[in-house]
Amino acid sequence: MTKLSNTLIAVAALLALSTAAQAQSIRVKCEKRADRSTASIDGTNLVPGTYSAVLTSGPNTAQAAARASVGDEVGFDFSSQQRDIRRGATPLSTTFITGGQATGTLLDANGQVVATQTARCRVR
Repeated sequence: MTKLSNTLIAVAALLALSTAAQAQSIRVKCEKRADRSTASIDGTNLVPGTYSAVLTSGPNTAQAAARASVGDEVGFDFSSQQRDIRRGATPLSTTFITGGQATGTLLDANGQVVATQTARCRVR
């Protein structure tokens, strides 16, 4: 009985660790058109808290204002379109995306990097 109890405790501990160790992930999507640049950075599997995001493409960098996660997720939009900016997107210049790619970085409330990803941008 003791051996079985110890085995069950060990299995439960391993399951708890595997759930806790579930890595934070980030998804970066971007698009470049002749007259605009847009991107989004979405984080999942996060510890609930406050996060900000940084978008970089070539020499260009934009940082979104901090916001609280909803459950284990947080999302940020970036755009050169005035309509999107009025809806809360972080402003970009129309030529922000260069070289057909962008890097998104998710930061925690202390400014520490949580996750980063470089994505190829859709070019239209």
